[in-house]
Formats: sequence, C-alpha cells, structure tokens
Amino acid sequence: MREYEAANSSRVLDRVLAHISPEASYWFSDGSYYGHEEIRVALQNTFDTIQNEVYSIHDLAWVTVKSDIAVCRYHFSWIGLINGQPRSGTGRGTNVLVRHKSGWLIEHEQLTSDG
Repeated sequence: MREYEAANSSRVLDRVLAHISPEASYWFSDGSYYGHEEIRVALQNTFDTIQNEVYSIHDLAWVTVKSDIAVCRYHFSWIGLINGQPRSGTGRGTNVLVRHKSGWLIEHEQLTSDG
C-alpha cells in the first residue's frame, strides 16, 4: 500500500495501474469504474483537476491477510491546487488485494470523502 500511495503521488498513470488488477472495480464518490480503461479515465480526470496533488494514507489497518488475499482500511488525505486555489480533502478507503503471479494487485477500492 505504501508503494501504491507513492505511485498516486507521482501522478504517473502507468505506475498507479501497475498496482491494480486489469479486472478491478473502483468505487468513488463520483461513480464506479471497472477495468483498467475506466479506472485510467477516472484517475486522469482527478490528476487533471487537482494540480500538484500529494496523496497520503494514514491509519492503515489490515483487516485480514491470507496467503492469496488481503483486505485493508485506512484514512486518506490530499492537498493540491484546483483552478489555482489551494484545496484539500480527507476520507476513508478500503482495498481488497489478491496475489497474482506478478505480485499483489488491488481488485477493489472504495473511497468515501469526508465532505
């Protein structure tokens, strides 16, 4: 998850997608996205909207960890510029990771904004 956090802050889509299963589902406050192509568009829209974003994960807790599946929950925060104005936000996240031949990949992410 720390590598995923760093990838998000890098704002390099291919680096972020390397942590996500091609069949993943992402549920955000603004909609649900399925598969790399839909998730890529949603992430690009976020990167285009929030300039100079720094994304952070806090209070990471592993709900379950087995040999082939893991579930975690956390709080997240972000800071950046929207239309040149400083903005920030916080929320909660849950991720389901599955071990693939290439390593652990996110199969599902749900983010809920605090406001």
